[in-house]
Amino acid sequence: DCDPVAALDMEPEYVKAILEPLGMLEHPILFITDNQRPEILEKLLADPDIGPNIRLIPEEASWVGGDITLAVMADVFIGNPASSFSGFIAKSRVSLGYDDNYLFRKKNDDGEWVEVCDKIRIFDHHVMDVMA
Repeated sequence: DCDPVAALDMEPEYVKAILEPLGMLEHPILFITDNQRPEILEKLLADPDIGPNIRLIPEEASWVGGDITLAVMADVFIGNPASSFSGFIAKSRVSLGYDDNYLFRKKNDDGEWVEVCDKIRIFDHHVMDVMA
């Protein structure tokens, strides 16, 4: 099973563990949010490695269709498995052949973050319940 809170809390260490091995830590990071947990953005902005690369969609330009399109077309998508929005984005990305989707992760015995589900698991009703 995946870590029950890592993707919910989106700590800088979690994000870096995904982006760094992909060589994406130096690239712009588009942060899409529903603003329910502003402390997540605050922590990421405060991180010296991640903060300078955070890009926000101006509130007046943000709308669900545009946000989904940006996330679906991103080089890497880090989502929250409890979010139907993230689930829809991940399913769309898998359907289009994008492999870099990160929703189901946990730390292994060596303390490294690893994927715990294959990419099509996002369609599994046992994993995603009613969101599959």
